[in-house]
Amino acid sequence: MPIWKRNFSLEELQKWSANTAAESLAIEFTAIGDDTLTARMPVDARTVQPLGVLHGGASVLLAETVGSCAANLCVEGMAYCVGLDINANHLRPVRDGWVTATAKPFHIGRTTHVWEIQIVNDAGDLVCISRITMAVVDRKQ
Repeated sequence: MPIWKRNFSLEELQKWSANTAAESLAIEFTAIGDDTLTARMPVDARTVQPLGVLHGGASVLLAETVGSCAANLCVEGMAYCVGLDINANHLRPVRDGWVTATAKPFHIGRTTHVWEIQIVNDAGDLVCISRITMAVVDRKQ
């Protein structure tokens, strides 16, 4: 059974990224599962560090983009989610191609969410594992 509380398409998610850091790094939403959201990012001049490998900060930006977006699709009404904490373990370098991030919830609560984001390279090897904690905020009308 899907966890999503809002109706959305990949095209609508992509529009959310207009004029943001996600757009600057060419992050593309690619798949919606019953309880997962997936996006990819190129490994190129925008996303590598001086040694020519994927920048850890770019990986974290990808993880937060996917996790934050997913969390915001799991709340109803005027509520929205904002990041409280994110961590990441960088497991292997990537020099080119694409990295793909998939967010899956550990906990979807009334006031907090906890999401795991796994980032893999083109071969499917785990590159980075991240966890984000989101606060659920009730927007006043």
